[in-house]
Amino acid sequence: MASPPIPPQLDHLITRPFSFYPPIIGIEHNEWLYKKASWSEILVVNCKNAEEIWISRRYIGEVSRVDDPVLIVGLTRELEYKRGMVVPFQRRVIEMPVAVGGNPATAREGERPAPGLIVGIRMASAQDKRMFKLIGAAVTVAILLYILAVSLSRQRVVFTARDQTYMGLTARDDRTEVVVKLGEPATDRWQSESGDLQCEALDYPDRKLTVILIGADRNSVQYVGTMDKNWKPVHSVRLRSGGTTDSLLRGLKRF
Repeated sequence: MASPPIPPQLDHLITRPFSFYPPIIGIEHNEWLYKKASWSEILVVNCKNAEEIWISRRYIGEVSRVDDPVLIVGLTRELEYKRGMVVPFQRRVIEMPVAVGGNPATAREGERPAPGLIVGIRMASAQDKRMFKLIGAAVTVAILLYILAVSLSRQRVVFTARDQTYMGLTARDDRTEVVVKLGEPATDRWQSESGDLQCEALDYPDRKLTVILIGADRNSVQYVGTMDKNWKPVHSVRLRSGGTTDSLLRGLKRF
């Protein structure tokens, strides 16, 4: 038995790909080829996955006269691909909930329901306020702990050679400048190092620091760094050669 004739409006789609509009819901790739027709349906094949589906002729609309950028075959209604069949797409209508204390019967009849209670809204607002207060308290505690940690570890901070000054002291300062900037030391000690270098230690117990000055003689000593109460360098200065006095301070015996 011969196949039914191709509908006149689709006879030019045998070798030309086209797209449905609106696209069929549930099928990702919207590019098709016309294959054949019966008296009530047409058979099309998807160009990407070669899937064949039958569509009722009553859902087929007009074919666009222009194929730029793609030829369009109109559908008279939205269709959905479900369980191997193309069926009309049913949009679900979500019924709005009835207000608290309202009457469902009167709501359906279009009457305005009585105002709902707002107790729940007030409770949610109060909970939000409490949450913000807790977050603010946690941030405040974290900041205070950080400040306390920095304060307690201040004496353990090691300054690198990139620090140009420490308590206002620089490599150009002699004993007089140190006294002007820090005041008179509690004690003043001297020691001779190898090569007859003179080392002077100025103690500041209130600061828990000892300022070290070194020079060829006692009249030419200059600031080279600062030691903490455990005789560990907390500050060194940069030398003209490019190095620092850090190694010199670490090798200096306590006196």
